[in-house]
Amino acid sequence: MKRVLLSLAGAAALALGSAQAAHAQGADSFFKGKTVTIYIGFSAGGTYDLFGRLVQRHLGKHIPGNPTVIAQSMPGAGSFILANWMYRVAPKDGTAIGIATQTIAIEEALKTQGVQYKAAEFNWLGRATSNVEITVGWYKAKVQKVADAINDEMTIATTGAGSPSEGYHKLLNGTIGTKFKLVGPYPGSTDGLLAMERGETDAAFTSWNTLNTAKHAWIEEKKANVLVQYSLERLNELKDVPTMVDLAKTPEDKQMFAFYTSGGDIGRAFFAPPGVAADRVAVLRKAFEDTLKDPELLAEVEKANLDFHPANGEVVQKIIKDTAGVPDSVVKRMQDILAK
Repeated sequence: MKRVLLSLAGAAALALGSAQAAHAQGADSFFKGKTVTIYIGFSAGGTYDLFGRLVQRHLGKHIPGNPTVIAQSMPGAGSFILANWMYRVAPKDGTAIGIATQTIAIEEALKTQGVQYKAAEFNWLGRATSNVEITVGWYKAKVQKVADAINDEMTIATTGAGSPSEGYHKLLNGTIGTKFKLVGPYPGSTDGLLAMERGETDAAFTSWNTLNTAKHAWIEEKKANVLVQYSLERLNELKDVPTMVDLAKTPEDKQMFAFYTSGGDIGRAFFAPPGVAADRVAVLRKAFEDTLKDPELLAEVEKANLDFHPANGEVVQKIIKDTAGVPDSVVKRMQDILAK
């Protein structure tokens, strides 16, 4: 009887091991002959489409089985149409990947109309790049550091109510006591930069990528001075510039700032729907990470002079979870400040 029990136990262990091996092999071999679609939540011409198609061109060779990878635009409602579709309808087998607004978790926490997804339930594969926004001052302005704006007024070009160009500065005024005076609205951030150059304002709001590419001469000639970067961590290129989170005076301020700036750290991130098997998610995450190290992709990035600050899936998943799960009290306080 003892020998029979041992034999049965051994057979069970062998069967379990075989099943696990077959399951792992299945995840690796599943994609052979398949088509993986990257759905892009915005129309052509912007950086979501640019990075979506950049990843599409190189991802297939890093997924076991080398499936065909195509890109398909699904614009509408600020990418909510895509996000909702990915959450409720998209195939949950690993063949559907999405890229949506960087504020996807913020919009959920704000209970924005049209949100029908849970951002933390998506399987986040990683980020091609962050999209860090900045406050930049002109070299002739009296204020040259954000701390100086607590004592002296600084005019800043904005793009209107509800935009981050107003939101960030209202939050700083209402918490640490800066004296940013909002001027505008200007049609876009490029117009704001021109207003600053013409002397209409002391400062403007844009992204680091825009400043570093479209206005790189300003940096070289020391005509542009970055006062604040809106991200959780400092960019390597801006190690001496404080993040908004660095400026927080209280734990409550820090939590609110981290929530509001998280979109920049999510940036151009990619995700699979909820319900995809964990082993296939692991395969896709590794393939995505390997794709962002691909020499051919990196050559494209360098040739186009693109902002490139990738992060893996685990990092993005945590940012999304923290942002979507922010307490209602933090959201309420932020909304009260922004409403003034």
